[in-house]
Amino acid sequence: QVQLVESGGGLVQAGGSLRLDCAASGRTFRNYAMDMAWFRQAPGKEHEFVASVTWNNRIQYHADSEKGRFTISRDNTKNMMYLQMNSLKPEDTAVYYCAAKRMDLPDWNYWGQGTQVTVSS
Repeated sequence: QVQLVESGGGLVQAGGSLRLDCAASGRTFRNYAMDMAWFRQAPGKEHEFVASVTWNNRIQYHADSEKGRFTISRDNTKNMMYLQMNSLKPEDTAVYYCAAKRMDLPDWNYWGQGTQVTVSS
């Protein structure tokens, strides 16, 4: 199985920065090549893809706005994934979730509990 634990959320003023961490563990994570991603869900909105990083470090962002402000990375030696968020905007306010999947499967089927990010104007 896979366990994912996010940390690093909090309250920040617009224009500020936060770094989210995701710690991964479990037998499946150790034994398979795993892709990882960040999603977010704002109040009253649907789950939204933010960025992903494959097992071999291919990176994808949802939109150009995130590509310029957010940086996703991972450290496979520590089973960690990160999301550095700069120039935060109030519309970035959401619960941010870490997700993982086997690289050979299509669905993100492992999820963390989420961490709240609140950006005040």
